[in-house]
Amino acid sequence: MFFYLSQFLSFLAMPLTFIIVLFAAGFILHKKVYAKKLILTGFILLLFFSNPFISNLCMLAWEPDFKAFDTLPDYEVGIVLTGVTNLSKTAYDRTFFDKGADRVTHAIQLYKLGKIKKILITGGQGLNPVNPNTEAEWLRDVMLLAEIPEEDIMVENQAKNTYQNAVLAKETLIENGYHTNQEFLLITSAFHMYRSKGCFDKVGLQTESFPVDYYAHDIKFNIPSLFYPDPNSISTWHRLFKEWIGITMYKVAGYI
Repeated sequence: MFFYLSQFLSFLAMPLTFIIVLFAAGFILHKKVYAKKLILTGFILLLFFSNPFISNLCMLAWEPDFKAFDTLPDYEVGIVLTGVTNLSKTAYDRTFFDKGADRVTHAIQLYKLGKIKKILITGGQGLNPVNPNTEAEWLRDVMLLAEIPEEDIMVENQAKNTYQNAVLAKETLIENGYHTNQEFLLITSAFHMYRSKGCFDKVGLQTESFPVDYYAHDIKFNIPSLFYPDPNSISTWHRLFKEWIGITMYKVAGYI
């Protein structure tokens, strides 16, 4: 119920949803004196949310800075959150990645550099699975291809959301003999780090954040960035709004 309520609120609050409602209201109420104002407002919002400079600036402010590998101390375990594969595409001999493969590739790099000794991957099928694959197991398979020993990879494949990632990751660490009074390295997408870190703090697991998978880029002062409408900008805003709503719902539920 909590998941579906969160999804419904996300749908209502999405910029594109709001713009469509304004346009629709303007056309339906075309005989009203304020109909043109509704359509004009929708047009202005469409220009705003499709502007790549503005969307990038906002995402840049939201995402925490990345951390250089050589500035990190060594950790016993790096915790990798899933949510980066295409589970809508059923296959059994490969891993299909969506945006976010940095969570895997950077975890591999951290391991190869000796910054983490073990890797814990946490994540199941999500709340609406369409095939029997679990993300944690597919990410493990990729790490095995990178020649990380299987004994150095722990898999938690039941979590369905970020809060369960934290709860079940803690249980997995305890089951594998790790003391939870030490600090672990948390590896997930930069835009998602605030909520993730909050969940792990809530369950009493000390983590140092290692944000990856950036959506923002360095500021560009050129004509395309400043003036060309870009559908990817609307997608960026949708991701931000969804994350902000998720954080709000998690706070209401007491997850963070």
